[in-house]
Amino acid sequence: VMIEKRNIATAVILSIVTCGIYGIYWFIKLNDEINSLSGNTNDTSGGMAFLFTLITCNIYGLYWMYKMGEKLDVVYAGKGMPTQSRGMLYLILSLFGFSIISYALMQDSINKSLDTAQ
Repeated sequence: VMIEKRNIATAVILSIVTCGIYGIYWFIKLNDEINSLSGNTNDTSGGMAFLFTLITCNIYGLYWMYKMGEKLDVVYAGKGMPTQSRGMLYLILSLFGFSIISYALMQDSINKSLDTAQ
């Protein structure tokens, strides 16, 4: 999986302008890139995670938010960077309808982890 730094403002604007279609793509890419960064390449793919989220009327999406936060904490711990309770933060934001903020925070964490890899 090719892990790329994304401009967060551009991703948010594209998600809004495309009425959420770019947000779906972003969700799938976030899942696959975080799995790759954390070494969990056999975990649920982004496409399947999105499908499970649709089928369960977002119940899986809430679980997904928490798990992505845990995986990012593993990535940060592996790089000797400070960890946080990202999973709980993403879950709480999503419960209140701010999933796009969680996506932006995930992307920021990915971008920062890529900066330290260089």
